[in-house]
Order: sequence, then structure tokens, then C-alpha cells
Amino acid sequence: MKDEIINNLDNPTQLEKLYRDNKTTFKREFNLIYPSIQEKTVAQIWNERLNFELDEISWGTKNELIFVIVTAFFAGLIVKIPELTGIEKDFFYPRNLSFVVFPFLTAYFAWKQKIEPKKIFIVLAVFLISILYINFLPNNIKSDTLILACIHLPLFLWTALGFMFVGDQLENYQKRLDFLRYNGDLVVMTTILLISGGLLSGITFGLFELIDIKIEEFYSQYIAIWGVASAPIVGTYLVRTNPQLVNKVSPVIAKVFTPIVLLTLVIYLIAVIYTGKDPYNDREFLLIFNLLLIGVLAIIFFSVAESTKLSDNRIETLLLFMLSIVTVILNGIALSAILFRISEWGITPNRLAVLGGNILILINLIMVTYSLLKTLKNRNEIMNVEKSIASFLPIYGLWTILVTFIFPILFNFK
Repeated sequence: MKDEIINNLDNPTQLEKLYRDNKTTFKREFNLIYPSIQEKTVAQIWNERLNFELDEISWGTKNELIFVIVTAFFAGLIVKIPELTGIEKDFFYPRNLSFVVFPFLTAYFAWKQKIEPKKIFIVLAVFLISILYINFLPNNIKSDTLILACIHLPLFLWTALGFMFVGDQLENYQKRLDFLRYNGDLVVMTTILLISGGLLSGITFGLFELIDIKIEEFYSQYIAIWGVASAPIVGTYLVRTNPQLVNKVSPVIAKVFTPIVLLTLVIYLIAVIYTGKDPYNDREFLLIFNLLLIGVLAIIFFSVAESTKLSDNRIETLLLFMLSIVTVILNGIALSAILFRISEWGITPNRLAVLGGNILILINLIMVTYSLLKTLKNRNEIMNVEKSIASFLPIYGLWTILVTFIFPILFNFK
């Protein structure tokens, strides 16, 4: 895109088109070449446009506020369904908690991105089918496939949210990276909102305690529940209307956590060897091992997505490369443990699900690691790191479909 920007400095229409096609990439590439074109007036104007930061908080439009309030109310209402209808909580929440958040976030982006009705209908059908499917699965608490479906359904709905986020640019890998950035920013903002809500709750309880009024039960039933349910919706609204609130915090978090996680993993691997822990025969340890692997993979993806100048920072690239190598080793251990358990005790839904997930993660990690190695040699290769992440996201989505909808049938709902 650098060459396209330079070649179209005197073509405002094409320059604007390049910007609107992919704002994140345009801004990054423009900032890289700005020192060489800063004498041009048009470049100075674009620099101010791209890098100007508002001091005040924007509350968006009236319609946006109304949308957020209405969706937040319905999100809280879904959480209250067991109390309002008498449905057992143990039945309802594992199957339906993902519907508290994802339908409303998807609706928000469908509205903001002005998605064509055909795509909206497709996503709406996906949500309706998912609701019916997960709630009509046999209520067998010992069913492995039911547990797997409940775990993977939120991941599947997350891919549906991503489908709506990218809009008409399904093949644009930068839009997929923008989706990952949005998720990182949303985690930061939602965490801030929840911490703030917790502090407010503590102050409220203390104030009413002073006047001998017990409001804990009422507060938790009618205020806290709505607050927690609506936090991701409000967080999305704040992130999208005020990107300056977290667009500097998220990259800092990524940079700080990368070396810390790398050091922790190295120490952890040494400790595993020293203590003689055995993932081959210890099922719980293997489970925790895999959760750790997924968490580290998320940190790598988040770090690459947030590091807009990764190609200029050799140390940061080297740390990510080393973290990827350690994660590949972890994945290799987990994968060999799963294969060992399958060879010893046969295939079960859980083992097959973990095996498939580990194979996908390993392939993706090798792609990312190789691209990072090439970036260390040639900083222009950073685009391949991003592609290796973005191109694999639909594959993860297909895997969630398989585990959620096919596994229960394949294993006869056992």
C-alpha cells in the first residue's frame, strides 16, 4: 500500500478510497512513509487527520445510545429467564450464556456496517438454529458431546460476530486483524467496566450498611446482573466511538506481557521436568496444559494484531518468535500426550476434540513462527505474519461447527 499512497498523493479520490478500504493498514503505512513526504501539504493534512486525538469523550449519536440501552436491557433479561420461567439454571446457563452477548454485538455491527439484508438474514438464521439446536440436545449431564457443544458454541458464535464485523470484505485479512484488535480492546474496556462496577457495588453496600439497610440481594438480582450482562455491549460502544480510550493501552499490554509470558513458560517447562509431572497419564494436568496453550496462542495473536510497528522493532519481533517456539514445544508435548492416550484407551469425543484442536493450533503456530523468522531477516515480511494469523481464523470457525453440531450426532449424543 505504500506505493499506492505515494502514487496517489495528487489523486484525493483514490487516496480516500484506499483509506476507506482498510483504515488500519492505511494509517500504519502512511505513518511509515510520512517522514519522506512530509513537505507536501496533502501529506500534512492526512497526518493530522490520521493522528489527531480528541481530548473529550464522544457519546455517539442519540440512536446509538438508544440502541445500547435497549440491547443492554434485553441482555440482562435473558440472564433472568430461569427466574421468570422456572427453567432449571443448570440446564439454561451452560447452553445459553453465549446468547446474552453475541446476538447483540452482532446486531450492533450489522447496524453500524450497514450490512445488506441477505447477510443479516443468514446470520439471524444461524443464531436461531443454534438456539434451537443447543436447547434440544438431550439433557444428559454425563454426555461429553453436550459439554463439548456448550464449550464450542460460543466460539462458533464468535466467528458469526466476526463475519458481521468484516462486512463486505470477507477476503480482506486486515479486516480480520481489525476484528482481533477489537476483541483485545473490548477485553481491556470490559475489564475496566467490571472493576469499576465492583468498586461502585462495594461503596453502595457500605453506604447502605451505615443506615442499616440490607440491599445486597436486591442489588445483585436487579442491578449487578444487568451490569455484568451489558458490560460487553457498553464496552463495544465505548471502544467504537472512542478508540483513543484504549488504542494505546492494548499495545502496551501486549508488549509488557510478551516477555513475562515467555519467561513464565520457560520456567514452567523446567518446573514440569523437575517435578516429574506427567501429561500422558494425568488427565487434569493435560487439560490445564491445553488451556495454557490456548491462552498463550491468544497472547501471540493479540500481540501481532496490536503491534502496528512490529517490523521496526527487532527486539519485540524476536520475543514473539521465541514465545512462538516455546509454544510449539508445548503444543508438541500436548499433542503427543493426546496421541498416547488415544493409543492406550481409544477414541472418545473429548480426546478427538482436543486432538483436532491441537493439530490446528500446531499448524497455525508453525506458520506464524516461520513468518516471524522471515521478519527477523527482512522486516517487510511482517505482512506474512499477519496473513498467517488472519487466513487461519475461518478454519477455526469450521472446527467449532464440526465439534458443536457434528460430534453429538457422530457419537450418538454420548
